[in-house]
Amino acid sequence: MNRLLLILLAIFLPPVAVFLKGGAGKELLINIVLCLLFFFPGMVHALWVCTR
Repeated sequence: MNRLLLILLAIFLPPVAVFLKGGAGKELLINIVLCLLFFFPGMVHALWVCTR
């Protein structure tokens, strides 16, 4: 998948970006919990997952 598209998704829809990058696993669960607590940590985690 295009890296730029993944980065944009990680900024606006973090769980979707993590799901597209790694599937339904522990990273997605961590990201959903972070997004439910606060949006910013979920966005940072999604950027980290998508760029590593």
